[in-house]
Amino acid sequence: MVIQGFNMSSFDQLNLSSAMVKNLKRLGYETPTPVQSASIPPILSGQDVIAMAKTGSGKTAAFGIGLIEQLNVRHFAVQGLVLCPTRELADQVAKALRELARGRQNIKVVTLCGGVGIGPQIGSLSHGAHLVVGTPGRVQDHLRKGTLVLDHLRALVLDEADRMLDMGFQDSIDDIIAKLPETRQTLLFSATWPGSIRSLSHSYQHNPIDIRVTDDEPAPDIEQTFYEIQPGQQADTLAAILSERQPASCLAFCSTRQQCDELAATLSHRGFSAAALHGDLDQKERDAVLVRFSNQSVTVLVATDVAARGLDIKSLPLVVNVEPARDSEIHTHRVGRTGRAGEQGQAITLCTPAQGHRVSRLEKKYESALSWGNIETLLTVADQPVRPPMRTLCVAGGRKDKVRPGDLLGALTGEAGIPGDAVGKIDLSDYQCFVAVKAELAGKALQRLEAGRIKGRKFRVRMV
Repeated sequence: MVIQGFNMSSFDQLNLSSAMVKNLKRLGYETPTPVQSASIPPILSGQDVIAMAKTGSGKTAAFGIGLIEQLNVRHFAVQGLVLCPTRELADQVAKALRELARGRQNIKVVTLCGGVGIGPQIGSLSHGAHLVVGTPGRVQDHLRKGTLVLDHLRALVLDEADRMLDMGFQDSIDDIIAKLPETRQTLLFSATWPGSIRSLSHSYQHNPIDIRVTDDEPAPDIEQTFYEIQPGQQADTLAAILSERQPASCLAFCSTRQQCDELAATLSHRGFSAAALHGDLDQKERDAVLVRFSNQSVTVLVATDVAARGLDIKSLPLVVNVEPARDSEIHTHRVGRTGRAGEQGQAITLCTPAQGHRVSRLEKKYESALSWGNIETLLTVADQPVRPPMRTLCVAGGRKDKVRPGDLLGALTGEAGIPGDAVGKIDLSDYQCFVAVKAELAGKALQRLEAGRIKGRKFRVRMV
């Protein structure tokens, strides 16, 4: 059964508990999105679901509401497992589940991801949990150690399933599923629809409800331009694009981790504010890069497709494909990150002669001629790096130290004498806090925080 997606006017129509409906209103959820309207009823009835909808369509709340509504809170055992491709996405999902669970008491959500010590995770699991969100590798680690018991699991969710397969997690997923009760519910959520997803569904789902959300929103306003370049011209061309267009932020896609590092290093050497994001970074490095890009302390993020999945960047004026994506769905997903929320976006794709077949496939998909720019004219543009408007300070204190965003804002605007409108995004984690400050005042803010106190205590502060 294929459901193309539809709208309901209210969450009251979805047969949810009054506590859930009340909590959703408190969280600002007004009407269900199409993927929520289509998938929540079959999830609540215990059916398997495979749903395809674009990023930002409300998939997390769709399966999250279903998981929480079906929980037996008195049964203190893991009843739901959500597998995600990256720690960033797992953290986002866990945060969303905790918010959705506020309407019911004593629901415990545990996050299990690599890049951090396993000891505290073992401690959290030893006290019990209802829902676990994690990456495949770390979930496998806990299963091997016997610290994660899934004998009472009722529902498995594979979130961003296409990315997990792209990252090579097929064997890990197979190993995990082999250890789960056969009488479980299996939910697959994906932004794209490759054959590998259909095979995964065939292997592990029983008569799933097949949901494809049709996009009734107006097409995003994205201007696409293609440039034919020679091998080795990628860095020069990207520098020229940045200098000509002067974007406030840019996401540049590369296919390999090495290419990300080399391109980011070259741009930085030429005066551009650039950072690389890929799977070889440790978690602290990844956190710092993501925070700096989202708070406008870094202008150019050079990333692989997998690393960029789950990025929550509301305004992104420019996307550059340093080389064409290997298939049209990935290309569409990349360029769809710009031109959101009614803003005009720009997407540029670089292509060597040997990569022409990839662009030809795109031309067939669009059924129209592509717009090609003049590379010779573009390469005459001199380097004019965009200076990011903000700098990021890192304070060595977080939630575990009882530090709140308001405490940091108060320290900056009070004792440090920084105007409130000069303080940007504040990102708080368990043991540290990142705060964006206007670039021209960042040095003063650093000196004052180093010399002063936050909540009456001294914390180490550094410029990231």
